[in-house]
Amino acid sequence: MSNKRTLLVGTATLTATGLITRFIGFFFRMFLSHTFGEEQVGLYQLIFPIYALCFSLTAAGIETAISRCTARKISLGKKEEAIQILYIGLGISLALSFCALFVMQTQASDFSIYILGDIRCEPLLVAISYALPFAAIHSCLCGYYFGLKQTKIPAISQLLEQLARAFSVYIIYRIAANHEGNISILFAVFGILIGECVSAVFCVQCFTAHQKKKRISFSGANRLSFTKELLGLAIPLTSSRILLNILQSIESISIPQRLQQYGYTTHEALSNYGVLTGMALPCVLFPSAITNSVSTMLLPTVAEIQASRDYSKLKDLIQKVFFSCFALGMFSCLVFLCFGSFVGNILFRSELAGDYIRTLAWICPFLYLNSTLTSITNGLGKANISLIINTIGLSIRITGVLGFIPLIGMNGYLWGLLLSYIVTCTLCIWHLWHYTRKELSQ
Repeated sequence: MSNKRTLLVGTATLTATGLITRFIGFFFRMFLSHTFGEEQVGLYQLIFPIYALCFSLTAAGIETAISRCTARKISLGKKEEAIQILYIGLGISLALSFCALFVMQTQASDFSIYILGDIRCEPLLVAISYALPFAAIHSCLCGYYFGLKQTKIPAISQLLEQLARAFSVYIIYRIAANHEGNISILFAVFGILIGECVSAVFCVQCFTAHQKKKRISFSGANRLSFTKELLGLAIPLTSSRILLNILQSIESISIPQRLQQYGYTTHEALSNYGVLTGMALPCVLFPSAITNSVSTMLLPTVAEIQASRDYSKLKDLIQKVFFSCFALGMFSCLVFLCFGSFVGNILFRSELAGDYIRTLAWICPFLYLNSTLTSITNGLGKANISLIINTIGLSIRITGVLGFIPLIGMNGYLWGLLLSYIVTCTLCIWHLWHYTRKELSQ
């Protein structure tokens, strides 16, 4: 199958699954907001910076490294070596995930009080920590299949995860309600754990079914060589993810605190934060299922084009991706401007959610474009450039949180968010334009 057809088929598969899972997630968040209330959703959202940071340390960078190494080994006809690298990456990721689980378990109280600023987050952090090993397994195996450009298994696992999460939370809630038990947002965290467990088991079963007739063995020298190769990619990617997650965590945790400085009560601050992150942002991010799918397939595709040194093909690919994603963003912007109030009032029963959706609509052209341009940059092996650009963007967002929310409320963050995406997209375009121009001139 040609690169173009593989890219299109893979993107179509991931997009279809992504849209279905986001559709499920969209109504799941409506269920959460109606069942638990805005403040409880705010608490639920508040724990994700800690979880995302742990996931970045244990799996995110390793997943991308496995994908890139697998694509390279397969292009050289060395599938057995690709499997060996998967095993090494999986072992490292699991070891790190158990360490992170232990830290979250023992320090949940301190994280809740001194970082998140609300002791009610402690049981939520303890519960979500159990998802880390399953997320590591799921992530590494998906990275391997993405490197093979086989999207069927990752797509199905994504769908199973979302279905298991939504239905398990609903079932737990119904059982508690029927027995007049305590209704807690902790149920939603249990759903994350169950979803990750189901997807991990599915991926393991699929992989072992394909490999059960093969025995993979490698010497200590090969193990050391493959470990160095994997870590040579994983360490800078993981470092980038960790730094970005730290900045995102500062941003997320500071929003409720700065809203209180603006004059909100603790309840009002958490409610506004819950509306923004649990209702408005997921709605605006819904069409990004398409661009995220493109980004996933672009990384190995760009790496192959770079290896072949066909830079005119690379330039054409960048141009097509740019215009397609920007057009999607403009269309989405118009839709959210016209129907944002309807979505907020009718679906979420929140006028504030509608206001946020209409304001966030302006970021759509740059938001959807940013993920694909970043993926192209990483596919070229320029992880450090991506880190610098994203750090600049997050610094602008944090400035909006720390400097402008206390002065003008949530709008200070929203307009800072828009400016950050405009800047990051501009810098990515500038870098890719200079890179392709330089390579084509040689």
